[in-house]
Amino acid sequence: MTELLVVLVGGFLVIAAATLIAPRLRIASPLVLVAVGVGASFIPLLAGIEIEPEWILAGILPPLLYSAAVSMPAMNFRREFGAISGLSVLLVVGTALLLGVFFLLVIPDLGFAWGVALGAIVSPTDAVATSIIKRTPVSRRVVAILDGESLLNDATALVLLRTAIVATAASFSFWGAVGTFAYSVAVAVVLGGLVGWLNLAVRRRVTDPTVNTVISFAVPFLAAVPAELLGASGLVAAVVAGLVTGIRAPRELSPQNRLSDSQNWRTVELMLEGAVFLIMGLQISSIIADVERDHSGVGPALLVALGALVLTVLVRAAYVFPLLGVLAWRSRRSEQLQPRLEQMKATLDGPGGAQSAYEELTAGRRGSGGTGDRGGQSGRVSRADRGRPTSKRQLDQFARRVTQGLADIKYFLRQPLGWREGTVVVWAGMRGAVTVAAAQTLPEDTPQRSAIVLIAFAVAALSLVVQGGTVGLLVRRLSPRRAEAVADAATAEESELEAERTELFVLLRSCIEAIPEPPEIRSGDRSPEVFDIAKRYRLQVLTAQRSALLDARDHGTFDADILAEELANLDASQIALEMRSRLPGT
Repeated sequence: MTELLVVLVGGFLVIAAATLIAPRLRIASPLVLVAVGVGASFIPLLAGIEIEPEWILAGILPPLLYSAAVSMPAMNFRREFGAISGLSVLLVVGTALLLGVFFLLVIPDLGFAWGVALGAIVSPTDAVATSIIKRTPVSRRVVAILDGESLLNDATALVLLRTAIVATAASFSFWGAVGTFAYSVAVAVVLGGLVGWLNLAVRRRVTDPTVNTVISFAVPFLAAVPAELLGASGLVAAVVAGLVTGIRAPRELSPQNRLSDSQNWRTVELMLEGAVFLIMGLQISSIIADVERDHSGVGPALLVALGALVLTVLVRAAYVFPLLGVLAWRSRRSEQLQPRLEQMKATLDGPGGAQSAYEELTAGRRGSGGTGDRGGQSGRVSRADRGRPTSKRQLDQFARRVTQGLADIKYFLRQPLGWREGTVVVWAGMRGAVTVAAAQTLPEDTPQRSAIVLIAFAVAALSLVVQGGTVGLLVRRLSPRRAEAVADAATAEESELEAERTELFVLLRSCIEAIPEPPEIRSGDRSPEVFDIAKRYRLQVLTAQRSALLDARDHGTFDADILAEELANLDASQIALEMRSRLPGT
């Protein structure tokens, strides 16, 4: 017991030290933790430690993915969902199949099904590993794509792994595998959405921030465990619960509860992420010992791992760069629609409002033979009720689609994805703890199991060291070399953001003007009764401003970071006001 406590306390201190020291060394803290873990694995006290892989897959990853989903801007996730879904499903499946052929050729007597199983293990990028890219000055679209991909691709890989293992003992059915994947995702989405909704329904009635946060710690497991019991993806269920919570929490939970949540979850993330990388390093000695015991050969396994890593990067590049071409083509099509949507938006803001804009759209469609444009953002707009009488709800939906479509176009044009961003997306697709943990869940009768586990570990470790250790340098090298170009780009972006801040302040002022100020406030009376009236007035203003900001967030009108910053300011103002009212004499 004492030894376990020493290990735990030492692990906490190492994680804290690595977090503080790594930036000074200009090294990502995960790399430091992996190195410390590798060194510690040769200490006799730690050499015998065995980590059950289910602790990582079922105990660590659900809360980490849930927390990442809560903090991810939902609007950016929606905008990049096409790219994210392709990277999470098509790329993982394609990479696993190609790696299956590679492993079949280089590992004797393995078989294609087991090769695909190993390919599925090393195919997905890791949510924890990609945290390295967030420490570099990279495009926010790149971060959104990598975040979204790492949230979802684990489910594809694990379902594919299960399917490949089944295929080794029975006849393989393609449509059966497709059905299994669809069932796994569909059930997880339903369960995750239900748990996310129940989570908010319960927690909005709990006023104690500490109790509220304790309940939030249980949410990812309440989503993941039932999903796994039903044969679905627990990780997808945890992600969906996090997305629902992140979208609805600012409307449902008090600022105190959300602040407590944020602070405590950041601590949990730091500890769990650090534990993941330490565990990766600690396992190296036992994995090597297993390989040597089975006489599989460490050298050949490392060469296979290096070849597999090179192949994953090449396959990723072969998928990402055509994807960039498709995204650029969609952006050009959207840009052509921008004047039309701006005209609709002007009509929406005019005297006739949504009704006039809708009639203008339907009249234009009838005049063009009813064909209209069915692509991009306007495709959603043109599917509003076709010429039929419209209700207020339908007109509101139409107005929202126009506003959202125009905001999406501006988002894509403001942050285009070129070959530089594509190169970062390719190189930042790092493997991590999921790969190591998934490899250790292979059945004991797996052919050359110890060598397969070492290959998976080596791919993850090489990916973290080679890609994670050089991605910062790559980002800096891919930036425009001329100082004038860098300054011009920074000035242009800052000007756009400053314009958005100005629009945001106008929106917030309009909320103040819409709420009449009580006459008692103007009288100069500072009695407790007047303070109470002033407090209620200020809370009304803050509530109206928060609602306006959240509506703007749902429409995608403003930059996600600017909105998050202003929402935090409103929360701080409300917390300060409520704390002041609790002080004696107020």
